[in-house]
Amino acid sequence: SSDVCSSDLGAAGLLLFRSGKVLLQHRAPWVHNGDTWGIPGGARDSHESALEAALRESNEEIGIDSELVTVRFSHLDDHGDWSYETIVAGLEVETFAFENNHETIDLKWFLIDEVKAVNLHPSFARSWPVISAQLLDIAG
Repeated sequence: SSDVCSSDLGAAGLLLFRSGKVLLQHRAPWVHNGDTWGIPGGARDSHESALEAALRESNEEIGIDSELVTVRFSHLDDHGDWSYETIVAGLEVETFAFENNHETIDLKWFLIDEVKAVNLHPSFARSWPVISAQLLDIAG
């Protein structure tokens, strides 16, 4: 049997949107690529789909309940030996109880057009042009 560590499965994150805005996480300075804006996410466990990982990580990092989200599409950033899947989902409620944790220092809703002006996590910044174009199509 081969030993596969979770990082070999890649990672996933959750991008929430509502009313033409997206919810971004201000990452703590002490985490990887810290003091940038991105989305809650992390490595997939061996038994998880990208969606399951994104929902688990977003619950751990910002306290979002998976029952409140409706998946719309996903974007795969595939590097061959490693991939990151962004799950894009609508949030059904106006507010939720944000549970701060050691990886997150703030959460903020940004208009889709505002996102490119903030200091984005490098990986998220690479995927953002494709994701934002799809979001603008949905927002119509």
